[in-house]
Amino acid sequence: MTSAFLSVAMLGGFALIWGAWRLWQREGLGQKVWLMFAAALVLFANVAIWTVPDEAGQTLVNSKNG
Repeated sequence: MTSAFLSVAMLGGFALIWGAWRLWQREGLGQKVWLMFAAALVLFANVAIWTVPDEAGQTLVNSKNG
């Protein structure tokens, strides 16, 4: 189930970047474009936190404690 949430987060991040790009082309750089890029970066950072292994090789996705 966690993999599905991470996949949806990645798709959402790419959709935010695509939407920000389209908005930038149409209206130029504005606050909405930067906020969309920031939201995408937050999503990507959250996915990285959950999937990048630590020194012991464990990730939050496959940890035995949770």
